[in-house]
Amino acid sequence: MRYRCTSIVLVVLICLVASVNAQNTIRGKVVDGKSRQPLETASVSDADMPVNNTITDSYGNFSLKTSKEKANLIISSLGYKPIFMEAGARDELKIELEADALSLKDVVLLSSNHTSKFSNLTKIDLDLKPVRNTQELLRLVPGLFIAQHAGGGKAEQIFLRGFDIDHGTDVKLSVDGMPVNMVSHAHGQGYADLHFVIPETINNIDFGAGPYYAQQGNLNTAGYVALSTFNNITTSRLQVEAGRYNTFRTLAMLDLLKKNKDKQSAYVATEYNYTNGPTISKQKFNRFNLLAKYNLAISAATQLSASASTFQSRWNASGQIPDRAVQGGQIDRFGAIDDSEGGNTERQNINIILAHTFNGGTKWENQIFYSRYKFSLFSNFTFFLNNPVDGDGIHQEEARDIIGYNSKINRQYYFNNASLQSTYGVGIRTDATKDSRLANTARRRFLGNTKLGDIKETNAFAFVQQQLTTGKWLLDAGVRMDYFHFNYEDKLTNLPLPTRQKSIVSPKLNIQYTLNKAAQLFVKTGKGFHSNDTRVVISNDGKQILPAAYGADAGVILKPNSKTFISLAAWYLYLDQEFVYVGDAGVVEPSGKTRRQGVDLIARYQFTKKLFANLNINFTKPRAIGEPKNEAFIPLAPDLTSIGGLYYKAQTGLNGGVNYRYIKNRPANEDNSIVAKGYFIIDAAVNYSKPKFEVGFAVENMMNVKWNEAQFATESQLMGEANPVTELHYTPGTPIFARIKLAVFF
Repeated sequence: MRYRCTSIVLVVLICLVASVNAQNTIRGKVVDGKSRQPLETASVSDADMPVNNTITDSYGNFSLKTSKEKANLIISSLGYKPIFMEAGARDELKIELEADALSLKDVVLLSSNHTSKFSNLTKIDLDLKPVRNTQELLRLVPGLFIAQHAGGGKAEQIFLRGFDIDHGTDVKLSVDGMPVNMVSHAHGQGYADLHFVIPETINNIDFGAGPYYAQQGNLNTAGYVALSTFNNITTSRLQVEAGRYNTFRTLAMLDLLKKNKDKQSAYVATEYNYTNGPTISKQKFNRFNLLAKYNLAISAATQLSASASTFQSRWNASGQIPDRAVQGGQIDRFGAIDDSEGGNTERQNINIILAHTFNGGTKWENQIFYSRYKFSLFSNFTFFLNNPVDGDGIHQEEARDIIGYNSKINRQYYFNNASLQSTYGVGIRTDATKDSRLANTARRRFLGNTKLGDIKETNAFAFVQQQLTTGKWLLDAGVRMDYFHFNYEDKLTNLPLPTRQKSIVSPKLNIQYTLNKAAQLFVKTGKGFHSNDTRVVISNDGKQILPAAYGADAGVILKPNSKTFISLAAWYLYLDQEFVYVGDAGVVEPSGKTRRQGVDLIARYQFTKKLFANLNINFTKPRAIGEPKNEAFIPLAPDLTSIGGLYYKAQTGLNGGVNYRYIKNRPANEDNSIVAKGYFIIDAAVNYSKPKFEVGFAVENMMNVKWNEAQFATESQLMGEANPVTELHYTPGTPIFARIKLAVFF
């Protein structure tokens, strides 16, 4: 019996090898003909067999099977002229695409791909609506809203899929594969400060909603956002911007190696920002960024990418003000109860990626990264509730080192009418903080420590992802295993604390069926998680360390004609635990189970060659499980958001657009007795562009709407009040704000 089974296995293997060898494989690389920037997610199709298609990877490489010695290929990419060519397996293809006007016809529904369609949409949005800061970068992600409530220097509060994500608890952010989120942060779990990113250096924004992606790990519950910077830039630029509230920004991007960019390239980018903001107490916000990036083709098969960056920021803030103080005339809407808030932060990064492609097409990528990070934040949320003499000022502070390594192997296999893309990955990340502090203060004067200690948290992981394409079907299955080691040294008690370890396995399964060029159906399922703060893990005796999230999406993507793109998805997400650590109070406050269900609509339409429209609408019903119906609301979780706009894009001459963002009123507390107010904001911009220069004018909040940006239901007590009051506290949104821009290209 054993001999018979072995024989059967051998016969199957021989047949598989024969089927693989019967195929010719065409391999090549697609680049921008001018900048030599590798073009990711470019489409490569067999003109005689459209179901046979693929996309390029992050290095512009592709492989495509064919049963013929020569195949007629169609190569296209968003914003480039397509190329039609004949190629065979023996050809060494280096395909150069020429830039062309944007067109929605280049967003195609491929049976071999279910990940790049939405990143292609953000490419359109990024080109149509250039941004000046990282806040606006995040706003390009469909359904994602942000709020700033600390003078411009603190990481933004994020809202996505019915989550108040705080500063990153339930969305994973990365830049060039380097993590942005800070686990066990002094201010909040998953704190994600993207201010070290210079927006003009961003080449692509990849995102995915839900916990369905084997290559995304901790904090990927509501979704993930992965930014990637340019390897090469086409031209150098100098840019100056100025606006209301003594706002000033300078930018320089310099191409250091203009020749032989296929061999090596390098550029440096730097920016400086300053503003006083709309508040009566000047914010004196300033930020400096510097990025240097170098790419080297060590050989035709081996590519090195190295980057280094530094970032520093300092600011003052007027904090969140109580509604009663404004209504009673005690302060102006742009005034403050305690204007001593603010802080400073800095981050330095080194990121090195080495990629090699073997003769058989197997790709091996290795990455090592290091970040040095410092954070200091002064806040006062409750005023005189706890300390009627000195006030309730707090200081949160930490210094952190992050070091990590990722390795990934990717291989494509071909059978008779199918292809299998296998990806295997391992990695490790260690965060070590020094003097993670929560202290009581009076107008930035130290009074005493509430929490003080050193944290060391390590996350090791491995994943397997198998993507099978056969005919019109695509099946993407994966599994991920994460291991965590937590250690905390309490410097206030000096008592020995135990270390904790925990592992979690996260399976994923995504299915896509391409009906035709006009329609795709998809189902996504998966398990994700967000880790708890190390201080929670230790104080809770290792319980509730890695609360899981279980989700499912079902939807359809429609491309009824070359001018229209529509994606409609219904989804469900269940969380074992909602919140993890209240850094502002230094207390453990895990909450119970929650569920969210909703519908997402993404639509794009191209009226003419130069006129575009976009629309995103997100409906969500977020609720706590096990609570009375009238007390099951999740504070600040949005249930209806929408963004949209109309844009005119010409390669030269006048271009511009008008866009809006809307968020509905939503509960600010569990019983909806306090309501966070919604808003509808319209922004507009117009530019005049030429090959050597560009001038621009932009207006934010052009209708001068009085709106609240960040809002919280907070118990506070003002000086002279006999009793505390729980009501809405908010930071006022910026009134009408105009700025001008001049850029020179060379």
